[in-house]
Amino acid sequence: MSKRITIMLDDDLAVKLRKIQAEQIKKSDKSVSFSHVINETLKEGLKA
Repeated sequence: MSKRITIMLDDDLAVKLRKIQAEQIKKSDKSVSFSHVINETLKEGLKA
């Protein structure tokens, strides 16, 4: 289940996440939401 929250991102992180989003959009034939990028990045980072 998803939960809506508000967070503040540093500008440099937002830029990096938008670049990741743009790369995923280029590779896919469907849209990729910013929320999806954040969730996937956090999941990957929290594996450690």
